[in-house]
Amino acid sequence: MANLITDIQAQKRNRNRVNIYLGGQYAFSLDRMAAGWLTVGRALSDEDISRLQEKDEFETALNRAMHFLSFRARSQQEMQTYLLKKGFEPALIDRVITRLKEEKLVDDLDFAQNWLDSRQRFRPRSKSLMKLELRQKGVAETEIDQALQSSNLDDLELALTAGRKLSRRYQLLDKLEYNRKLGAALQRRGFSYGIVRDCLSLLWKEKSEPSGVEQ
Repeated sequence: MANLITDIQAQKRNRNRVNIYLGGQYAFSLDRMAAGWLTVGRALSDEDISRLQEKDEFETALNRAMHFLSFRARSQQEMQTYLLKKGFEPALIDRVITRLKEEKLVDDLDFAQNWLDSRQRFRPRSKSLMKLELRQKGVAETEIDQALQSSNLDDLELALTAGRKLSRRYQLLDKLEYNRKLGAALQRRGFSYGIVRDCLSLLWKEKSEPSGVEQ
């Protein structure tokens, strides 16, 4: 069945989209670029309309995904959850995820490696806590383990890095209070009792040693 286009109007709130009218009635909306080849008086079959709407829905979902990625990298589960909340159908989301993976824009192994690197540089915490964070973001266990193995992280080194940053606020405390407060802060970062104990010993020694400047 042919459907005659009787009007094409730009939307008032979104100038990048147009409303398509068939037989004098509003029928559907499209991205302005996608509708560029449509003209008033052109006849569209039902199959034409289905193809146009399907492509438009895909491009809309893909644009949403790209916007979400513009802030930081995302795991596959994060992307799926986001698009579901935006009201897209699961089958359409699967197509978008497939496209993003083909373009290497969603890659859980790469996401895990970048997550570990970012944590190590800016907010160090234990490997077990970083592993938990990645699990919560839906990254598979095999990819988490692979990322951890390639990162070659060491909990004591991570604790020392974190401790040196955190200890700045405790420099005027005596040893007992220094160990109590810094130890609690390191435990909140997921470090074990043994790692915290060794870290505190080394950091207090660093704090107590002369600066090395000759008198």
